[in-house]
Amino acid sequence: MNRLFFRFFILVMLSISAAAFIVYFAINRLFGDPLDSIARRQAAAQIFLLEQYIDQAPADQWLDRLNKVREVSGVRFELVPLGDVRRQLSGIDAAGFERGDVVLDISRKAFYRRVDLIGERYIGSNEEALVAQDLPIDIGFALSMEAVRYLIVALVLLIPIAAWSRAHWQGLQQLSDVADRFGGGELGARAHMEPKDSIYPLAERINHMADRIERLLDSQRNLLHSVGHEIRTPIARLEFALELLRDVAENPALDKRINAMEGDLRELKELVNELLGMTRLDAEPHLQRRSFDLGSALAHCRETLPPSEGMVLEMELGTTLGQFSGDQRLLERAVGNLLRNALKYGTRSVRLGAARMGSVVQVVVEDDGPGIPDGERERIFEPFYRLDRSRDRNTGGFGLGLSIARKAVQLHGGTLVAGRSALGGARFTITLPG
Repeated sequence: MNRLFFRFFILVMLSISAAAFIVYFAINRLFGDPLDSIARRQAAAQIFLLEQYIDQAPADQWLDRLNKVREVSGVRFELVPLGDVRRQLSGIDAAGFERGDVVLDISRKAFYRRVDLIGERYIGSNEEALVAQDLPIDIGFALSMEAVRYLIVALVLLIPIAAWSRAHWQGLQQLSDVADRFGGGELGARAHMEPKDSIYPLAERINHMADRIERLLDSQRNLLHSVGHEIRTPIARLEFALELLRDVAENPALDKRINAMEGDLRELKELVNELLGMTRLDAEPHLQRRSFDLGSALAHCRETLPPSEGMVLEMELGTTLGQFSGDQRLLERAVGNLLRNALKYGTRSVRLGAARMGSVVQVVVEDDGPGIPDGERERIFEPFYRLDRSRDRNTGGFGLGLSIARKAVQLHGGTLVAGRSALGGARFTITLPG
C-alpha cells in the first residue's frame, strides 16, 4: 500500500510542479516576467513616491521634492547621464526606458527612469536619468514564500490521496486474495464489496467471470464423471459376452478376433480409469496430508511397475530424504506415471533419483530413449497430447499420464518439468517444497 501511495503522491506532485513551470513560462510569454511583478510589488512605495509625489510637482519644484525624498528615504536617488544607463540596458528594458517607463534591475536592486523626455523639468533634464538604488527587493524571500505555499498544497493533498489510495488498495488486496484462492481450486471464492466501493464494477465482473468458469468446470467434471461411470457398465457386459463367446467358439480365427476385441476393451477400460482419475484430481483439490518416509514411497513405486524385458531400472536415493508431508498416494502415482513413461520409451536404462537440497526435495526420472524436442516439452503435459512418433496405442498411451503427474505435483505446491537427460533421452524433474 505504501508503494502505491507514494508513487501516486509523487506523480501528483510532479504534475503540480510541471503545471507551475508551464504557468510561469506562459505568464512570462504573455504578460512579462513574474519575478519583475514581484519586484515591483516590493518596490511599490518608492515607485509611488516618484510617480505621485515627485512627478506631480511643478517644473520649478521637481528637484526640491526629489531632495526632500532623498533626506527621508533609505533608498539612494541619483541623477546620471542617459548614456551610462543605456550601456547597462538592452532589449525590452531599453525600449521601455526610452519610452519613459520605470525599468527594474532586480540583480542590482535598482530601477531606472528618464527624468524627462522633452526637457520640461529643468534645463538638460531630457539628457539625464533617475536611478534609485538599495531598493527593498528580496526575490529569495518571495521565492521562499512560494515554496512554503507549494509545501502546504502538498501536505493538504497528502491526506485525501492517502485516503483514496488506502480504499483502492484494500479493494485490490481483496481481489488479489480472491484470485489466489480461485486459482488454488477454491472455485466458490468471490469478492464481496459494497456498490459504493471504488472498484465495485471490477469486482462484479470478476465475480461473473468466476461464476461462468465454475459452471463450465462443474459441467465438464460432471460430464466426464457420468460418462466414465456409464461406460463401465457396457464394458463389463462386453467382457462377459466375449468370455461366453470364447467358451463356445471352436474356430482359431475367431479366437484371434476375440483376443483383439479384448485388447480394445482393456484399452477402453484404462482410458476410462484415467479420465476418472483426472476428474477426481479436479474435484478434490485438497490433499490428504500425512508424514511418510519418502525413500520407502519411491521404492514402492518401483515395485508396482509391470515387468519390462531388457530394461534396467537404477535407483539413486539420497541418504537424507527422511520424512515428507503430503499425499502419499498422489505422489506415488505421479512418480509411477513418469517411470512407466520412461520404460515405454527407454532403450535399455531408466534411472530414478531423489535428493533433499536445502528446503526442497527433487525427484528425477531419466531414460535413454529418443528424448523430447525442445518445442514439445511443455505440450506433453497437456491432456491427450502425444508426440507424433508415439501415436501407436501399444506405446503411446492416451496422453493423460504426464498430465495427471503434473497436476498431482502442483497440488503439493511443486513443479514438474521436462528436459534432456545425460543418458541421452528424456529427464523429468519433480521439485517439491520440503
